[in-house]
Amino acid sequence: VANAIRYAVDNGADVINMSFGKSYPPHKDVVDAAIRYADSLGVLMVHAAGNDGENVDSTENYPTRQYRGGGSANLWIEVGASSWKAEPNLAAPFSNYGDETVDVFAPGHAIYSTVPGNEYERNDGTSMAAPMVSGVAALIMAYYPDLTASQVREIILDTATSYADVEVTRPGDSDTTVPFDQLSRTGSIVNAHDALRRAEAMSN
Repeated sequence: VANAIRYAVDNGADVINMSFGKSYPPHKDVVDAAIRYADSLGVLMVHAAGNDGENVDSTENYPTRQYRGGGSANLWIEVGASSWKAEPNLAAPFSNYGDETVDVFAPGHAIYSTVPGNEYERNDGTSMAAPMVSGVAALIMAYYPDLTASQVREIILDTATSYADVEVTRPGDSDTTVPFDQLSRTGSIVNAHDALRRAEAMSN
């Protein structure tokens, strides 16, 4: 993980999509150093929250924006997976969540995409949702290269469509409903159209 982050930074990446995670942190200091490196050079990191239907505010899921010993990465977006279904099934039932740890949700249920062997199929996962956010970031950076990674992050989170007060089934617990804003910091789902409009206004 650390080598991949450093490789991406050193080869000119402006956005790193991180569709991986696990519940234990071997060599966290090494990964933290790589994240600090990317953060210091203005590279936006987008991380999939995971697919265990758990609250990652209280359950370990790595890598994280928080550094061992204190502090955290600034250029980090943690992404949960939303469903194409209406409430109460707006949150994908497998998605990790957390109103302190997860920043925003993005479509991650039944996403039609490429698979090995020159094929296509529908897949579920926050590893489908994180690339949605990475793609929005890439669009903004391509059209408005004067904006900083920090501004791009702010735009994505500020323009996401709010479903804060919508009652949804809590992932991992089909018997419990909660307001959508209890599942992430923003209580929102990424919105590419509004993000690009805001980027244009900020760039001008």
